[in-house]
Amino acid sequence: MAKRKLIIEPKWCKGCGICVEFCPKKVLALQKEKVTILNMDACIGCGLCELRCPDYAIYLEKEENGNG
Repeated sequence: MAKRKLIIEPKWCKGCGICVEFCPKKVLALQKEKVTILNMDACIGCGLCELRCPDYAIYLEKEENGNG
């Protein structure tokens, strides 16, 4: 399975905290009413945050590994 990178669009985030609540590894937190990544290394790429975000402010993107 391809590694996926967590991306946040702060300008779209309204600070509802749904993604934070659904993250099984507690990777996310709310700071200054916006979602932030606490520990990217702990992210398992499950996509629950992306699935639950009503504003499409957080998503997983396929990482380029440079192997063509």
